[in-house]
Amino acid sequence: MIRVDKVSVDLGGRSILADLSLEVSAGETLALLGPSGSGKSTLLRVIAGLQQPAPGRVLLDGTDVTAVPAHRRGVGLVFQDAVLFPHRDVGRNVAFGLAGADRGVAGRRVDAMLELVGLTGFARRAVGTLSGGEAQRVALARALAPAPRVLLLDEPLASLDGPLRDRLQDDLRNLFARLGLTVLHVTHDVAEAFALGRRVAVMREGRVAQVDTPEELWRHPADAWVAGFLGMHNLLVRDGRRVVVRPEAVQLSPGEDGTVVTAERRGPSVVIGVRCDDGSTLESVTTALDHPNPGDRVQVVVDPLGVIALGPGARMIRRRVVVHGRVQGVWFRESTRLAADRHRVAGWVRNRPDGAVEVVLEGGEDAVARVIDVCRLGPPGSRVDRVDVVPEQPEGLVGFRVC
Repeated sequence: MIRVDKVSVDLGGRSILADLSLEVSAGETLALLGPSGSGKSTLLRVIAGLQQPAPGRVLLDGTDVTAVPAHRRGVGLVFQDAVLFPHRDVGRNVAFGLAGADRGVAGRRVDAMLELVGLTGFARRAVGTLSGGEAQRVALARALAPAPRVLLLDEPLASLDGPLRDRLQDDLRNLFARLGLTVLHVTHDVAEAFALGRRVAVMREGRVAQVDTPEELWRHPADAWVAGFLGMHNLLVRDGRRVVVRPEAVQLSPGEDGTVVTAERRGPSVVIGVRCDDGSTLESVTTALDHPNPGDRVQVVVDPLGVIALGPGARMIRRRVVVHGRVQGVWFRESTRLAADRHRVAGWVRNRPDGAVEVVLEGGEDAVARVIDVCRLGPPGSRVDRVDVVPEQPEGLVGFRVC
């Protein structure tokens, strides 16, 4: 539906977007997440037609609209500030994008949009009497009134307080699902991006650092910067490789591994900082009411399932490998199991009725590739005629089984 193709934007001699490409499927809500100055709002303006890229293209439904004026793109836009017209009442603000429509048709459309955003009966209200949340709902109704094919939201919840922000966030999620709109939602808040986005694109310095589902972003951040921005600050070196440890995987109990230096309650959870005796620092998260406090000595245990390898080849993948040939012997299964154990890959092996051997492997990309190489070679005395490799979604195999 939305395709941004190698877009760059320079403003005042500074690169804001750098050869950026991104796609949003029809009916998808994509959250655009990143710190201030990463280029999120500029990208939104490029898609809306308010900022020309140089070079690059914007395509909507496969049509190049780079040179099409903003008002002809069929795009709805909601800003952080509601930007309502103070001299118009709520109804006339919503009707702004319906210029030229029959008055009766426009009135019915305004009423329908106000009902959609939970503001039935507000048409005659003065905008100066609205709360912050109500003003944003009116801005959303105005953006939706012309039936846009794409809805762009630029941090619409940023200026709202906590409870109101959470309520409007829930309303937006339900509304997007109900309407089936293609939505690009800009935010700097990780929780908001994860709550609203079917996928999340993390931006850094004018580029997309990673695009994935919220679950996969948390499970496999692309690098140390993405992990840190998402809130995973435990960066360590294990066996010569950089790893990140999720805070919920750091388990604390009374002991002598380190000293608690901070304990900060954030709603239902408590974030605890520990300075270990080896000089390293770790962050732990707990929901327990009885938790360690600053000055307490603690034992630190890390759940290995919460340790994520970073860098090329660390992405978790799952592959179904079908090996054809004379490979049914126990030695083939044993060599595969040993290779998988050596490279910390989970999986299983079984003989198929057609005489082939099926191997399912799950682990880091590089590690799985090494075990597949072992399958291709086979142990002495085997004959491998053909190997078919089929990608699958990771599911979390535990251990290695020979069936």
